[in-house]
Amino acid sequence: MRYWVLDLVPSPGVAPSEYTVPEEVKAAGFDICADELGSIVESHDVKKLKFHGGVDGLACKLKASPTEGLSTTDASHLSQRQDLFGINKFAESELKSFWLFVWEALQDMTLMILGVCAFVSLIVGIATEGWPKGSHDGLGIVASILFVVFVTATSDYRQSLQFRDLDKEKKKITVQVTRNGFRQKMSIYELLPGDVVHLGIGDQVPADGLFLSGFSVVIDESSLTGESEPVMVNAENPFLLSGTKVQDGSCKMMVTTVGMRTQWGKLMATLTEGGDDETPLQVKLNGVATIIGKIGLFFAVVTFAVLVQGMFMRKLSMKTHWIWSGDEALELLEYFAIAVTIVVVAVPEGLPLAVTLSLAFAMKKMMNDKALVRHLAACETMGSATTICSDKTGTLTTNHMTVVKSCICMSVQDVANNGGSLRSEIPESAVKLLVQSIFNNTGGEVVVNKLGKTEILGSPTETAILELGLSLGGKFQEERKSCKVVKVEPFNSTKKRMGVVIELPEGGGRLRAHTKGASEIVLAACDKVVNSSGEVVPLDEESVNYLNVKINEFANEALRTLCLAYMDLENGFSPDEAIPASGFTCVGIVGIKDPVRPGVKESVELCRRAGITVRMVTGDNINTAKAIARECGILTDDGIAIEGPVFREKSQEELLELIPKIQVMARSSPMDKHTLVKQLRTTFDEVVAVTGDGTNDAPALHEADIGLAMGIAGTEVAKESADVIILDDNFSTIVTVAKWGRSVYINIQKFVQFQLTVNVVALIVNFSSACLTGSAPLTAVQLLWVNMIMDTLGALALATEPPNNELMKRLPVGRRGNFITNAMWRNILGQSVYQFIVIWFLQAKGKSVFGLDGPDSTLMLNTLIFNCFVFCQVFNEISSREMEEIDVFKGILDNYVFVVVIGATVFFQIIIIEFLGTFASTTPLTLVQWIFSIFIGFLGMPIAAGLKTIPV
Repeated sequence: MRYWVLDLVPSPGVAPSEYTVPEEVKAAGFDICADELGSIVESHDVKKLKFHGGVDGLACKLKASPTEGLSTTDASHLSQRQDLFGINKFAESELKSFWLFVWEALQDMTLMILGVCAFVSLIVGIATEGWPKGSHDGLGIVASILFVVFVTATSDYRQSLQFRDLDKEKKKITVQVTRNGFRQKMSIYELLPGDVVHLGIGDQVPADGLFLSGFSVVIDESSLTGESEPVMVNAENPFLLSGTKVQDGSCKMMVTTVGMRTQWGKLMATLTEGGDDETPLQVKLNGVATIIGKIGLFFAVVTFAVLVQGMFMRKLSMKTHWIWSGDEALELLEYFAIAVTIVVVAVPEGLPLAVTLSLAFAMKKMMNDKALVRHLAACETMGSATTICSDKTGTLTTNHMTVVKSCICMSVQDVANNGGSLRSEIPESAVKLLVQSIFNNTGGEVVVNKLGKTEILGSPTETAILELGLSLGGKFQEERKSCKVVKVEPFNSTKKRMGVVIELPEGGGRLRAHTKGASEIVLAACDKVVNSSGEVVPLDEESVNYLNVKINEFANEALRTLCLAYMDLENGFSPDEAIPASGFTCVGIVGIKDPVRPGVKESVELCRRAGITVRMVTGDNINTAKAIARECGILTDDGIAIEGPVFREKSQEELLELIPKIQVMARSSPMDKHTLVKQLRTTFDEVVAVTGDGTNDAPALHEADIGLAMGIAGTEVAKESADVIILDDNFSTIVTVAKWGRSVYINIQKFVQFQLTVNVVALIVNFSSACLTGSAPLTAVQLLWVNMIMDTLGALALATEPPNNELMKRLPVGRRGNFITNAMWRNILGQSVYQFIVIWFLQAKGKSVFGLDGPDSTLMLNTLIFNCFVFCQVFNEISSREMEEIDVFKGILDNYVFVVVIGATVFFQIIIIEFLGTFASTTPLTLVQWIFSIFIGFLGMPIAAGLKTIPV
């Protein structure tokens, strides 16, 4: 194929540039520097481009070839090129250090107030009781604060590392590049000035560069300039900018500027990378945390007032209210610390943390399951999905296409079983037409790779057709060189066909148009047909009916059909004209087999049991779509299959009745898909997931609650519009994403149930005890430890539960589902009442039951209460693994994080009770008291199991 090649030479009217080549550039063997290259493209400077000899001149100065690309055989020369012109990477924000996370954790207001309490406690304590005895209370609070800070900082730091790893995965983009004379796939980060890049519809321009050759190239520069008007790129306007997108056409581009020197790189340098926005669930839980925090603040103020009032009344009765000792000042400080820690415990800081941890954990695991999450909110949204609008090709099918049947020259052949002798069954004139059509009217290419083997590049459909051309004995390069291409119209999702106009090799300026596309559409544009003798005859009604029957037969066998046709342009043709829409001669129809992926039928059935409706939306023939849909289990007896043109003619009233029954939409346009998704979301209040791979899918992907783009077949535009990228293009992976989404949602519900139980009990126990007895059984240090159990450790344990198959046996939450369910309230209130009764029983009868007397009896009782309270939380954490199921131990060992957290909690509790008495205001317990504490905690589990049997 001959292309338009930009060949600009300095014109007499252009003044010579004052540019001189820097010495280091000359020494490296180049004749132009990076800054000069950058200025040409960035400023669209045509005069400067002409001065340097156009694209060919620049290629020469860069020691590159417009046809062969760069030569990388000399490693030292490659290194010099990288040093002088840079690499195609953008500067990233530095990863925050661990100590910066420690500093941020220290900024928490409640911890700062506790820090002030600790400081005053140290001063007063040391002044009154000396060192080290007077420092115990203050140091105890300091140690607790540091523990909280370091655990929080460690968690945040690990999470930031996870997100950095995931961000690297997001940026793994490859392009087709000609280098060392071979066309190959390459990471965009390996590109260098002089590389020849192949771009097609939907691709993102990976660096600044210049147009070499191509057809009908339209660039969307809105991401860079903000202008929505597309820009035509050709020999007259050859400038391509990094970060823009190919909206139409295809071309070859020579890279001139990379990395931070590109216009996109300079733009990125002015921006600072921000974190992910809060997800809807995080926003909702922040609201819950704020309300509970305000309630806690109220209780804290009242508690402090009651304790201080009790102290004043005591001093008043003893007539010492004018005399204050250091011990009494410390007691006041302890009251204030208790009030502050009530706020600490009441504020469920772990709620947003649990969401972030759960999402980060899920994102990392989903990566292993071939799903790359681009937006955090996608995880939780997918858990609520009620319908999936799936593409067919490559998602439900393998996307490895082969021509298995053909109807060429009105004769049906089984290509799969008769491929070798197909040529002998077709007239020689028809074979020449077919080879000419296949090799010229294509977006693919046949190349010889580094190993000397023939390789077919292009979409699966193009690959299948090109394989047919090769099997007919055609030679791709010879055919392309023999014809001169006059105009190319790439495949268009609206027209559903592609076309090319060529100048025939016989000479005389004879022109011929070839078209290829959806069978019904191309056949309708034909008025002649090539018969079994290779003669062109009028296409009469009988022949049309015959061909339509064959199209339907192929489609009913789940074959995708394409019609190939041609037209001799006797009256001449201008490249500015559109290729004619009618008057073609039908050469033949091919049936392409794209087998259904293994496991798709089972996945569709799993979705149906999970209350998720799967709909197929495809551009294929309706019979092909129906055959595949039945094979996948999507189309059922009570479902409807409809064509896009019929769908778009329906009124709103008709759509209200029709849409719930639609299971297959064939021959759909991008706007049909968008309309269906919008109707499902708005009118029917569904949570919609959409899959897609093409540029034409971008509107529907953007409109959906969650867009899933294909990682292999997907264009960069589709991926950018999506929330999740399915790396293996497999529908089964989409089901896995749904399972993980539900897991995230339910894990956070488990954590909320666990945390609210601790909140309610800790708040009521300290408040009521302070009001009734004038003292609080749980000290500031103890409450900080409880806060650690229920916040960070609880979030780690419950938010990292892996998904199980039971999740897909429940109905989806949907758009209007309540986050805190009746079952959760039942479990929270039941456990709270049980723990409250236990603690009040111990406060009222504990001393007599355990025979506690003497000066340390109150300390011993408060330690026992603290120990029972902690073990109630430990066993409640295990019970919270399942909100409905009684068997909470199922699969517990599969989650090592949960086991480690429970083990660590028990270990530190033993240390606090037995060895940190002076800091934590505890005293060692007897073996009987330990057994009693564990038994009281364990008793909560059968109670929790009994609560689950109560219907809600």
